[in-house]
Amino acid sequence: MKRDTFFRFASPSILLMTLLMVVPLFMAIWLGMNFMTFTNITAPQFVGLQNYIDILNDSRFWQSFRFTALYAAIVVPATIVVGFTVALLLDQVSSFTRGIYMSIFLLPFIIVPIVGTLMFKQLFEPSGLFTYLYQTILETRFRYTEITVKVLIILYGIWYVAPFAFVVYFAGLQTLSQDQIEAASIDGATRWQKVRHIVIPHLRSLTILILLFSIMDTYRVFDSVFVLSELNPIYKADTVMTYTFQTAITVQRLGKANAMAILTVVGIMVVLIPNLIQAYREQIEER
Repeated sequence: MKRDTFFRFASPSILLMTLLMVVPLFMAIWLGMNFMTFTNITAPQFVGLQNYIDILNDSRFWQSFRFTALYAAIVVPATIVVGFTVALLLDQVSSFTRGIYMSIFLLPFIIVPIVGTLMFKQLFEPSGLFTYLYQTILETRFRYTEITVKVLIILYGIWYVAPFAFVVYFAGLQTLSQDQIEAASIDGATRWQKVRHIVIPHLRSLTILILLFSIMDTYRVFDSVFVLSELNPIYKADTVMTYTFQTAITVQRLGKANAMAILTVVGIMVVLIPNLIQAYREQIEER
């Protein structure tokens, strides 16, 4: 397709995406330079970079940032490992059994996130199944503390995000050449050697794709934190998104919340750009 023809077809979409992404971004940058609450929303006061300075000196922001980083550091690798392992195991079973297992593993995709979090939380209520087993085995009550709440948020994050990695990996396994597997078997390769030298390199580009989406998801995690911690400050389980929400709605610092959102976007880009460059290089090498 010629370049002129391509741009004629693509220009409406490019224009629409520009309006939906660039315009709100510049509006957020402008609002982040103003002192604005619900009382002066029609006449904000320009303060320049003061909101950004306040954020960088805000201990609760750095606390939420550290928990977000911890959440990402655990959930992203665990999601990749769990999704890859399940896809690898499911690829070995029969078609009938595979359908049953897939319907179970994809359950988090079917349930609305807030509903899934509520169901997950009920397991740890005083009358919940996990609480009963915990008290029976350890002979002590299960309590909501800073550590337990953070562990529950991370466990739910793995359970909720892992099906995406599983679906992507399972689709990638269907494109794997069986000739390579059979040749490796003839050469005496073990199952682990086949996975390490054939399957993993074949799925490398998909791993980067999963990594990119997972990182973006971990930065915007909100529902599970909102339900499991109830935004109670004693648990110190705020993420960047929940703290931004509280800054805007509870504290009513709309300008500071916009500045925080801009810093979040910058943080995401700092993490994603190296991965995007790596993905681009791999695509060039494959050609």
